[in-house]
Amino acid sequence: MPVHRSGKTFAGAALAALALLLPLTLSGPANAAGTEAAPPRGSAHMGMGVVEHDGRSGTPGTPRAAQTEGVDVSSHQGNVAWSTLWNSGVKWAYVKATEGTYYKNPYFAQQYNGSYNVGMIRGAYHFATPDTTTGTAQADYFVDNGGGWSRDGRTLPGALDIEWNPYGATCYGKSQSAMVTWIRDFLNRYKARTGRDAVIYTATSWWTQCTGNYAGFGASNPLWVARYAAAVGTLPAGWPYYTMWQYTSTGPTVGDHNRFNGDLSRVQALANG
Repeated sequence: MPVHRSGKTFAGAALAALALLLPLTLSGPANAAGTEAAPPRGSAHMGMGVVEHDGRSGTPGTPRAAQTEGVDVSSHQGNVAWSTLWNSGVKWAYVKATEGTYYKNPYFAQQYNGSYNVGMIRGAYHFATPDTTTGTAQADYFVDNGGGWSRDGRTLPGALDIEWNPYGATCYGKSQSAMVTWIRDFLNRYKARTGRDAVIYTATSWWTQCTGNYAGFGASNPLWVARYAAAVGTLPAGWPYYTMWQYTSTGPTVGDHNRFNGDLSRVQALANG
């Protein structure tokens, strides 16, 4: 092909190149496949897929008198103003401790101890990544890095956050039966290490899609359901009621707010085992 030297030709080429680049600039970061880049590993937190995949419909109704307000936090909140939350009526909290076998929340100490020091009943949670290591390995990592339990009356059993994969395939590349096996391995190992049945945090739509709406954990593991709507809606199979409901990601001071299905004495009962 002949090389053209005219300024007019160079200007046309530059405009053409700019036209090709503009869609990439406007659409945000992309990976080689042309899709939006996944967030960095470790950045996952409870409910980050709820609005995108499950939606938000309506404002939650006024809670019944026998419900107790709580929050959940991760590194996204940084150092949390626990006194402000306590004074607003928040009485319990869950703090992200770990993810996979590769991430520990750098704010864990401030969040976990800070909530306890203002009077809250608190627990730790683990963000599951079933495509990276086994359920057994992740339960060990969780317990070894803040996810244990103590009989002090103020520590809730650990929670397994199992939901949409923010880094790839929704069900982490697992079949429904393989997902159930992974979850069971985590729960069994956690109980062997701590003596407690872990709480399961999930959303009904994800649970239905990725476990086939498996009903086998409802008799032993408390349910923490995510649903940003006026009512909690249909629960996953096997649970006749929820223990906790994450009802919004836009609450005051800390976005993720929850309601415990009972008064403060029931929160204390779960802590005491």
